[in-house]
Amino acid sequence: MKKSKHLGLFLASAVFFYSCGNEKNTTKEEVQDKKTETPEYTEDWASLGKHNESPEWFKDSKLGIYFHWGLYSVPAYKTEWYPRWMHFKDHDIYKHHVEKYGDPSEFGYHDFAPMFKAEKFNADAWAQLFKDAGAQFAGPVAEHHDGYSMWDSDITPWNTMDTGPKRDITGELEKAIKGKGMKFITAFHHAKNLQRSTTLGEQVDNSHFPYFKDMPPSSNDPDLQLMYGNIEPEKWYQDVWFGKMKEVIDKYHPDIMWFDYVLGDIPEKYRKEFAAYYLNDANNRDEEVVIVRKQHDLPLNMSVEDLEQARKNEIGTKTWMTDATISDGSWCYTEDLGVKPAQDVLHMLIDIVSKNGVLLLNVSPKADGTIPENQKEGLLKMGTWLKKYGEAIYGTEAWYTFGEGPTKEPEGHFENHEAFMKLTYSNKDIRYTTKDYDIYGIVLGATKPNSELVLESFAKEKILDAPSIESVSFLGSDEKIDWNYDEEKGLTLKTPSKVIDEMGTVIKVTISQ
Repeated sequence: MKKSKHLGLFLASAVFFYSCGNEKNTTKEEVQDKKTETPEYTEDWASLGKHNESPEWFKDSKLGIYFHWGLYSVPAYKTEWYPRWMHFKDHDIYKHHVEKYGDPSEFGYHDFAPMFKAEKFNADAWAQLFKDAGAQFAGPVAEHHDGYSMWDSDITPWNTMDTGPKRDITGELEKAIKGKGMKFITAFHHAKNLQRSTTLGEQVDNSHFPYFKDMPPSSNDPDLQLMYGNIEPEKWYQDVWFGKMKEVIDKYHPDIMWFDYVLGDIPEKYRKEFAAYYLNDANNRDEEVVIVRKQHDLPLNMSVEDLEQARKNEIGTKTWMTDATISDGSWCYTEDLGVKPAQDVLHMLIDIVSKNGVLLLNVSPKADGTIPENQKEGLLKMGTWLKKYGEAIYGTEAWYTFGEGPTKEPEGHFENHEAFMKLTYSNKDIRYTTKDYDIYGIVLGATKPNSELVLESFAKEKILDAPSIESVSFLGSDEKIDWNYDEEKGLTLKTPSKVIDEMGTVIKVTISQ
């Protein structure tokens, strides 16, 4: 480890150097000239609110992929919260840890760092997989609650360049993902890393690591303090929480920065300081960037709302996001991890898009840097469908109604995530999107051949104005479609003689100007 360098930066005020790529042919000198001018954004909400929180590229993207991958992928047991629960003696994870690795006072979470080798990791292969899956942006959980940075950090020795892989994972991914024409996202969960209680064994909801005497999280070793968040709060806010994000912004220029919960426990001063720094960096490069938050901890006039494992049951008036995982268990890889059927993931995406949302889909790589075959298979099945019928998804917006059918979503947010996880759709459920003069009705499944299908949402009473329909077709079929429009009943059509696609069937309705 580069201990002396990291410790010196921790004890002193952090110094950061600006690095610039060649995006939009902006030279390093031009960027530096812009930085010396008066910043576009100042550290107050009124100024930050001038930022376009949802640029067109983000509204049009619809699908992104990120991944929970880090030291917690080494034990691969139960959950990515392994580093927290391994310290509680009444928890199953503690018992597992003692049996396999020894007492956590002797084998701490930080001792997994040399075991996280990522020896089979190939950034280009990952980027190609994400592109083939239909993602328009992708990137890592740059740091989870656990204090381990997935980039080459000068702030903490607990990073992928100094330990484990001995590689700049985030740097390799940025190059590969942007090289495939996708936008780059970095997700931050580290607001929970600060130890907010020194009461022995207290379970504090907004603090990931407990304070137990003679355990690594309560150590006075400066390096261990950097991992376990055992630091004086003001110093941690400035040099660690904010410092790490400045480092990622300067080195990798992410297009999206995404935040997990507990962000509201970061003092408002630092949240404003971060936002101004990030937005001014993007402005200097003539780029439009996105900030995503999960709770009411940033104003919605400068950030995008995220709903974890949940979604809206009505059309959003602003672009919003769902983050969900392809698995039916932990967010990180575990040895018994199951995977959702590709059809269910696709239907979730379609439902989200019909309501002006964007899906951020999580995958769970192994510690060696491989993505399990069942996850890859699911991603590619969805990608195959999107290659054929993506015109009904990308660049669309919500129609006057999101859809029709018997399946209804509960109220959205994490408290109802179990109900969302149980939702399944059928070919009786239809979701709508629109682009220009085309309206897409997406049947969530296969249509029955040579049968009558009624799109009730086209009835004049519901649409308020009878549309002038020019043509009706099924994407993926060359058959001429018999259809009839009735102002009271809606749009009636006869389905093709063969099943087009088991995962979803797209009806394209073109109306006149």
